[in-house]
Amino acid sequence: MIKATINGKKEFTVEGTNLNGTAVDWDLIEVRENTFHIIKDSKSYNATLISFNAEEKTMVLNVTGNDYEISIKDKNDLLLQQLGISAKTSSAVQFIKAPMPGLIINVSVNVGDEVKKGDTLLILEAMKMENVIKSPRDGKIKKVSVELRKAVEKNQVMLEFE
Repeated sequence: MIKATINGKKEFTVEGTNLNGTAVDWDLIEVRENTFHIIKDSKSYNATLISFNAEEKTMVLNVTGNDYEISIKDKNDLLLQQLGISAKTSSAVQFIKAPMPGLIINVSVNVGDEVKKGDTLLILEAMKMENVIKSPRDGKIKKVSVELRKAVEKNQVMLEFE
């Protein structure tokens, strides 16, 4: 089971092909990388995956001209939430590592900058998608280990907090 929250408001439960307990019948075809054509209830939709952050389980999806921010919680996240345990130990994060290999296309912070949780730190381009890397916590940047237009490998340290 997966719980999806759209734009921080609407929540949906997804289990197999069921949405909120109701079977969903739809056709989906990838027309090009990260772009899809969907037919549901005799209506046609175009959808493009704008960004995806696997670590935070979030994505931005543009459907027929409207952007939707989607966050996902799987069964493990839901269990931890039910037990009152945070799935993320974000206050203990010291290093920001590359979630995948890619190219640094924007660095928004410098050494000594104060950042808040959710602030954009940098943008990593991977597989023709721009991945916005956001701060998992409030803090001060101790070290920036990447350069603009330089490649990074998966798990390479990109930033360090004090």
